Amino acid sequence: MATHRATVATEMTASLRVAPGRRVDIRTDFDPAATPGQLSKEEAAGDLADGIALLEDLQSKLAAQKTFGLLVVLQGIDASGKDGIVKHVMSGLNPEGVEVHPFKQPSAEELAHDFLWRYQRELPARGQIGIFNRSHYEEVLVVRVHPELLEREQLPAEAKGVGVWQRRYREINDWERYLVQNGIVVVKLFLHLSYEEQCRRFLRRIDNPSRNWKFSVSDIEERRSWDAYQVAFSEMLSETSTRWAPWHVLPADHKWFTRLAAAGAVANALLAIDPRYPDVEGAIKAQMAAARTELEAELSKRRH
Repeated sequence: MATHRATVATEMTASLRVAPGRRVDIRTDFDPAATPGQLSKEEAAGDLADGIALLEDLQSKLAAQKTFGLLVVLQGIDASGKDGIVKHVMSGLNPEGVEVHPFKQPSAEELAHDFLWRYQRELPARGQIGIFNRSHYEEVLVVRVHPELLEREQLPAEAKGVGVWQRRYREINDWERYLVQNGIVVVKLFLHLSYEEQCRRFLRRIDNPSRNWKFSVSDIEERRSWDAYQVAFSEMLSETSTRWAPWHVLPADHKWFTRLAAAGAVANALLAIDPRYPDVEGAIKAQMAAARTELEAELSKRRH
């Protein structure tokens, strides 16, 4: 079963990965309604359960080994399903080993530092899994679509002029390479949602009282910048899908497939790490043997 799970994760991940150096146009190169693999919704539910079980096993080994950390980056337009991945894909993991960071509008303190500062502070420790629900990529997405936000970052004039986005792509790539070289593996998932499906999801939030809390007028305002975001997404994917931290574009119109694909990508990253339970040294084994003898003697006394 474990071999089957690993095979499914590897095959699915490969089909969704953006090759480093590839120039992409999110509007024409990827189908947000695709479900590669010819799976039915019911079959995907079974594979997702298997994938979560595999993640649970690998997380336990990752935590015991304490050599690598895993950073999962979730990006996507509003209503693309980022919260659902956190809830449904990561549900089987030990919460003590996972931290979720939903990055909102930066505070005054955060704006007083460099643009990567607040993300650096929330990186996972070795043996831990960190999830960025939105991430440092907001700095080349929402800030690019709304350039007035760049003015709030209190940058010197030469740091916000011509070439600012290319410089930020380079800085992000360099930062992620630094993380990977220091044992923090980066998995980047872009949830690709269609214009029509986003509309349907917003309507469900409005029409269903149990979902009203998810609705925000700002989401509708951002929807008016749809075309600008598609351009920004396309350039981000083209410029920052690297050999050490490639992007995975997950079709997001069908939530059941998006969650399965996310589980596959995260599992594949953990399989590449290949975490192991640490070997117990000879001295520790001797102590364990002595402890076993003592404990068994105690139980024997209790029985008599």
